[in-house]
Amino acid sequence: GCVLVVSVIEQLAQWHNSTVKAAVERLCNYIPGKYQIMGHMLRCYCYREMTADVVCHSLRLCKQDPGQPLCHLYPPPKEGLSAAIWKARRILKTSKDLKSTTWFSNLCAFPLLANLCEKIKYVIRNKLPFEDFDGDKFSTFPTLRGYHWRGRDCDDKNTTVYPGRRPDNWDVNRDSNCNGIWGMDPKDEIPYEEKFCKGADSRGVVLLGDSAGAHFHIPPEWMTVTQMSAKSFANLPMAFTDELDWPQFSEITGFLNSTIGGWTDSLYLRLRRRNRCNHRDLQNISQNGGSSRNLLSLIKSLARNQVLDYPAIVIYATIGNDVCNGNRDTLAYMTTPKEMLSNVMQALQYLDSHLPNGSHVILTGLVDGRFLWDNLHDRYHPLGQLNKDVTYSQLYSFLNCLQVSPCSGWLTPNETLRNLTSERALQLSNVLKEIARSEKFASFEVFYMDFPLKQTAEEWHRMGGESWQLIEPVDGFHPSQIAAALGTSITWQKALHEWPQVLGQENPFNDQIEAIFKDQGGH
Repeated sequence: GCVLVVSVIEQLAQWHNSTVKAAVERLCNYIPGKYQIMGHMLRCYCYREMTADVVCHSLRLCKQDPGQPLCHLYPPPKEGLSAAIWKARRILKTSKDLKSTTWFSNLCAFPLLANLCEKIKYVIRNKLPFEDFDGDKFSTFPTLRGYHWRGRDCDDKNTTVYPGRRPDNWDVNRDSNCNGIWGMDPKDEIPYEEKFCKGADSRGVVLLGDSAGAHFHIPPEWMTVTQMSAKSFANLPMAFTDELDWPQFSEITGFLNSTIGGWTDSLYLRLRRRNRCNHRDLQNISQNGGSSRNLLSLIKSLARNQVLDYPAIVIYATIGNDVCNGNRDTLAYMTTPKEMLSNVMQALQYLDSHLPNGSHVILTGLVDGRFLWDNLHDRYHPLGQLNKDVTYSQLYSFLNCLQVSPCSGWLTPNETLRNLTSERALQLSNVLKEIARSEKFASFEVFYMDFPLKQTAEEWHRMGGESWQLIEPVDGFHPSQIAAALGTSITWQKALHEWPQVLGQENPFNDQIEAIFKDQGGH
C-alpha cells in the first residue's frame, strides 16, 4: 500500500512539475469528503532520488522478515537497495513529518473512519446487509451488502415483503415481492400479478462466487497520474463500502449501466427481459477470496424460503481460489480433488434443503489462468506507464515476494509451475463435471459448464479487441468489464440451446407490464 501511494505522489510531482509536498496536497484534494484524512495521513517527504521502495522501507512501513528477501517493485538503485535505505533513513531521521506516518498502520483508529471501518468489518464477517431493519436479508441502502448485492427491498419494515417471494394473495393490496406489479385491473377486476405472472415460470438468479463474481475492480485512473482528477475519485466512498467490488455491473447480477470500462450484460438482466415478473430477484453472494472451502460459511447468507419463494437459478462459480494462494509452496496449499468433492457436495446438500422445488444449479469450472502471464507479463502496469519502468512481471514478482500474490501458481515466470497450477484446476473442474453427471437432488437439477475464457477471447478478437483488454489493468488478475459482458452472452447461449428448462418460458405479457409501469410513472 505504501509503495503504491508513494509512487502516485512522486509521479504527480513529476507530471505537474511540482514539489512532492504540493503533489501530496493535490492528491488529498482529489479525495472526496472525510476520506481526505487518508491522504493527510500520508504526509511524508519523498525525494526524487529515492524510489518508492526506498521511501517505504526507510519509513519502516515496509519490513524485511529475517531470512526473507528485501521486496521491491522498482529496479534497485545503482548503489543497491540496502545501501539506499540506510542512506534514506539518515535523511529522514530529522524529518518532523515522520511521526505522522505511524498513523498509516491503522487507519481505522482515526475517529472519523472508525465507524465506517466497523460497518465494513460487520458485512465482511456476516455477508449480510448492514442496513436491514426487518431482518429479511434485503435492504434499501445500496452498499455495505445492500441492493448492489441483492434485489432492492421495497418495504424494509416488513419481513414478509422482499424480492423473490411468491405473491401474497396475488398482490392485490401491496407489492409483496418488490417486482413492481400489484393492484387490480379495474376493467376485469383481475389482479395484475395473477394476469401477468401466473404460470410465467418466474425465477431468481443467485451467484455463489469469489472476487471475479463480486466483480473486483480498482479504477486504473486511481494510479494513472495523466488521467487523475477529483472526478477520478468521486466513486471512492461507494467502492470502499462495497469492498472494492462492483456487483451492480457483474456478469451474473449486474443491473446498472457500467462506468468501469465496458457495458453491463448479465444473466439477471436477460432473465428480467425474458420475464418482467423476475424484476429485482437477484442475489450476489460472493466474497473476495471465495473458494469451495469458505463458501460453506458464505452460503448461509442465502435468502430463499422453500415454501414461500420462487425457484432460483444458482451459479456456483469459484473459478480460481482453490488453486490460487500467495504461499511460497503454493502447490501444497491448493485444494485437492477429494477436498473439492467434499466441499461442493456439502454446499449442494445445503442448497437442497433451502431452495424451492424446480430450482437449478450450474457448476462453473475453474479458469485456465495461464492466460494472465501469456498476455500481460511484458506490458506496462498503470504505475509504470509514465516512466516505462513497471511491467506486470515486476508487479507479480513484488507480490510474490510479499506473499500476498492473488495467485503464486499463475502469476510467475516459472512455466512449469503455471502448467502444474492449470493441471490442478482441470482436475477440480472434472470433479464438478462428474458431480453434475452423477448426483441427483430433490429440489434442483444440476448442470456443469466450463468457464468460457477461450470463447470470450475468440469473440473479443472477432470484434477487433486484444486479449489483454479482458483482464483488470490494476491487479492484472481478474476479468475486466468487457470479459464479464461477453461471458454473459456465451453463458446465455449455452443455456438457451442446451438447458432451455433452466431459463424458463418467455413471458408473453412483457409489453403490457412495461406499459403499466410507464402509465404509473414507474421504471
